[in-house]
Amino acid sequence: MLTLCRNQTIALDEVSRGLTAAGYRRVAKVAEPGDWSRRGGIVDCFPEGFDAPVRIEWDDQTIHAIRSFYPETGQPFHDHQAVILLPAEGITHKRLRTQGWAIAAEAVPIEQFVDVEVGDLMVHVTHGIGRYRGLKKAKLGDRLVDHVALEYAEGDLLYIPIDEISLIQKYVGFEGHRPALSKLGSKMWERIKERAREGARSVAFELLSLQARRLSRPGFASKPDTEWQKELEGAFAYPETPGQLHAIAEVKADLEAARPMDRLLCGDVGYGKTEVALRAAFKVCMDNRQVAVLCPTTILAEQHAATFRERLKQFPVNVRMLSRFQSGAAQDQILKDLKAGQVDVIIGTHRLFSADVEFKNLGLLVVDEEQRFGVRHKEQLKRLRASIDVLTMSATPIPRTLYMALTGARSMSLIETPPQKRLPVKTIVSGVKDALVREAIQREMDRDGQVFAVYPWVRGVEKLTRHLQTLLPKARIQVAHGQMPSRALESAMLKFMRHEIDVLVSTSIIESGIDIPNANTLLVFRAESFGLADLYQLRGRVGRFTRQAYAYFFTEPAAALTRDAEKRLDALERFSGLGAGFKIALEDLQLRGAGNLLGTQQHGHICAVGFDLYCRLLKSEVERLQKDGSSLLTGSTPPCYIAPSQTT
Repeated sequence: MLTLCRNQTIALDEVSRGLTAAGYRRVAKVAEPGDWSRRGGIVDCFPEGFDAPVRIEWDDQTIHAIRSFYPETGQPFHDHQAVILLPAEGITHKRLRTQGWAIAAEAVPIEQFVDVEVGDLMVHVTHGIGRYRGLKKAKLGDRLVDHVALEYAEGDLLYIPIDEISLIQKYVGFEGHRPALSKLGSKMWERIKERAREGARSVAFELLSLQARRLSRPGFASKPDTEWQKELEGAFAYPETPGQLHAIAEVKADLEAARPMDRLLCGDVGYGKTEVALRAAFKVCMDNRQVAVLCPTTILAEQHAATFRERLKQFPVNVRMLSRFQSGAAQDQILKDLKAGQVDVIIGTHRLFSADVEFKNLGLLVVDEEQRFGVRHKEQLKRLRASIDVLTMSATPIPRTLYMALTGARSMSLIETPPQKRLPVKTIVSGVKDALVREAIQREMDRDGQVFAVYPWVRGVEKLTRHLQTLLPKARIQVAHGQMPSRALESAMLKFMRHEIDVLVSTSIIESGIDIPNANTLLVFRAESFGLADLYQLRGRVGRFTRQAYAYFFTEPAAALTRDAEKRLDALERFSGLGAGFKIALEDLQLRGAGNLLGTQQHGHICAVGFDLYCRLLKSEVERLQKDGSSLLTGSTPPCYIAPSQTT
């Protein structure tokens, strides 16, 4: 194993020898996992299990930059504090990256970016909670090597060699709870960890009982890809990212297995989740089974319907949409055709849950942005999962879904690779100022672009529109919100899509599904009134093109921001890079607290040991119970089982 850190003093020749000894192949240009190359003071390396290679740059004998980059263009897209490279031969490890550290490993369950700064709380699996004091040089044998320094109770310091970094993780708990530092040498940490393990054991039993009931029912095994499938995929207009290809392969493997699929597909906005779902839908249609695509909003359903129709127009696949924009007679005809099996793919909102919706042979349910659905609809989804294939897509999964996926109780595919030439959205949080609003809109119009302006309540949209028109008399401005007549709303959206409107003033109705590459400035007014995940989704409406995008989040100067609102806006500014969805989900986990996870009892355990270690303990208990699945299938209860609190 080779560990490299920014500001580390190490000879480039030593690293070159280490890579060769670890089984990496020296090539002229890295192209696939296991390759490495050297040009002057730069080493490029493509670690096994990574989606993209890493570039390490030296200044004399010191490493001054570590970056992930696109192998096709050489363009960097993410900076790292350190990278740990495992031997290249025969590795099948998954990737874990943190903004501070990039690691190829399976030991840590949370596969996402987290920021680690001096002063943050960290959790060591064996020694407990300490405060991160940075990277320090310390002796290891007869050499000075980098160590992670953690401060514990009474000022004691623990130095962890950089090659044991997988034993620690940033403490993630719930807002309002600040744990005490652990005391080194005390048995208290082991007692705390054991209580958390017992809590995790009861939850593991619940999760696996649900999973076992699902797996005990036979599913439909799809056939291998047809020639039409290959033709469809070959017609995709963009190069697939490594993350997309990996997700597609995992979804197809699930569909071809003789058990119902229940997979979470997580990826940032604009990272290509829809294409993964579309290919899965087509594969299911090739087996003469029907597909339902469930969306939280009519606008998102319209967007998906247009995408599916365009991509599938060369094939005998009937795509229909069930919408409130349609007349009663039109809806009745669609439902009649659906029941008769004449509709292959039906796309709609919660209207698909209605009692009059019947399928001839439903095979796959695609759920987009599950976090937007209410408790009753989630219960209906839970019942469906037991018998059909289900693919759930989300950029910011609800904490419970995220938690189940991270612990292995639910299958997950993670698309982390941004599309080529994608730029992070520049995020500005500010009190509302007319001069700044005018400047932002005018700059976008000067480059022939378009603007979203969002207000949280319908009652203020018209007033905001009049004010913006006063600021920019020549701008073409139109209103769109959910209380408008359906035809007027549809007309406004179509005008915006055709660039007959410069500024669309709306409520959060545009939060999901609007994909307009020419719209690259977003203005959100009264931003303090939105939730963190909502703000993140809104920001995802821009920056879907190679042009630099801007997102302004305006607060009212007179409004006294609550502490939670300040934290939400701060998180949005901090997590403004590409691939921020998981960061936002974890931040949301802390802000929203225990009610969104597994009840008060588990909340206490998570606060005591941190979210990551709790996930490790739960994952361990899940794996232990999986080795003896008989009790799960027979319904017997383990001796330690405590019924968990019911949550939504």
